[in-house]
Amino acid sequence: MNRRDFLITTSATALVPHIVLASAPVELVAQPVNAQILPEGEPATPMLGFNGGTPGPVLRARQGEVLDIRFQNQISEGSAVHWHGLRIDNAMDGVPGMTQDVVEAGGEFEYSFRAPDAGTFWYHSHSRSWEQVAKGLYGPLIVKELTLPDVDHDLIVMIDDWRMIEDGTLADGFENMHDQAHQGRLGNFARALVEPVTQVRRGDRARLRLINVATDRIFPVELEGVEGKVVALDGMPLVDPQELSGLILAPAQRADIIADVTSAAPISFVFPTRDGPYLLGEIPVEGANTTRQPSEISALTPNEIATPDTDNAVSLTLTMEGGAMSRRMMQGMMGGDIWTFNGQSGLTNTPLHRFERGQTARIHLKNDTRFPHGIHLHGHHFFEVEADGNLSAFRDTTLVDAGEARDILCVFDNPGRWLLHCHMLGHQAAGMKTWVEVA
Repeated sequence: MNRRDFLITTSATALVPHIVLASAPVELVAQPVNAQILPEGEPATPMLGFNGGTPGPVLRARQGEVLDIRFQNQISEGSAVHWHGLRIDNAMDGVPGMTQDVVEAGGEFEYSFRAPDAGTFWYHSHSRSWEQVAKGLYGPLIVKELTLPDVDHDLIVMIDDWRMIEDGTLADGFENMHDQAHQGRLGNFARALVEPVTQVRRGDRARLRLINVATDRIFPVELEGVEGKVVALDGMPLVDPQELSGLILAPAQRADIIADVTSAAPISFVFPTRDGPYLLGEIPVEGANTTRQPSEISALTPNEIATPDTDNAVSLTLTMEGGAMSRRMMQGMMGGDIWTFNGQSGLTNTPLHRFERGQTARIHLKNDTRFPHGIHLHGHHFFEVEADGNLSAFRDTTLVDAGEARDILCVFDNPGRWLLHCHMLGHQAAGMKTWVEVA
């Protein structure tokens, strides 16, 4: 990416023109769309989207509500919808070949599930996801708490990048093996897609729901013009809100921030790089709120979480291998199986492990590659285990840097067959995926 490409993103694109409340049946239609990804005056981009746009409509529900969604596939190939981060019934998880058949072109599928957790989630295609997500088949899904935090604004910020050519179309090569063997398909254009808001004032308190929807790019993010704390990660509230610094979002990760607007300057979302800061987008600030009194930022209401049985936890190791500059590179590049878990590329007939319902597992994630990987578990969240043994964030996707390792602790209490994969979707496409089964 070059500086000019980033700097022309400063006028934030509207996230989506409409909101769908999940209290009534929803029709979600995948179809070709034209999207104004580049600034106004530049060519529109032929893409895929839901209900006429990309990102798709904001789906909103209250905690505990049932969502009834009729998915209609009007693109030219099979697809399905995965409800990322929601701990729902296995049959509704949206993974073709594992939890359902692919929805062929012209077909439809009825999704129905209860939203058990309040938080920031999203939905996206899980059929050829490395291509369909890159083309725009995704959208936000927000589950509100029964007791809402005291904020003046609740805004969604989706961060993405695209590989564009000069005429405004997406570059081909979604299965480029060089990309897949390295960091994945990284775009040459990026921006923050910000939910429309009528007026943000200096002195307001805002909840910002950041979602990294990029297929492969890791985004460090800095915020300017606000002071606040991170109150949730991957949809799950933190027991102790964290300082707003050093925020890094791997693909699919989310962060909820509650912050006070401290300046008359716009709220800025900045991507720090070795070549300097690049502005992804802004929220304008106009006027002042003179009535809100300063107050501490409190933790959100927690979701229900099972307590891990650490004394009887199953110990497993998941070793990431392969990719560029690895011993198996030539074999992988020739055969297309570039990445492996425990020496196995792609899905096998047998799972990584079969769990009894409610069983706890401690999984040692070991990255023996030259690239970072964001490991995502379907149907569950897990604790990240600190070096001192303490449990930290409760997440559905964890970032493991090149050459490093991390333990996660998970209570497998949701029955079914669940995918476990790298959410750098180019890495998933090239073999970095497995599955577990819960009785």
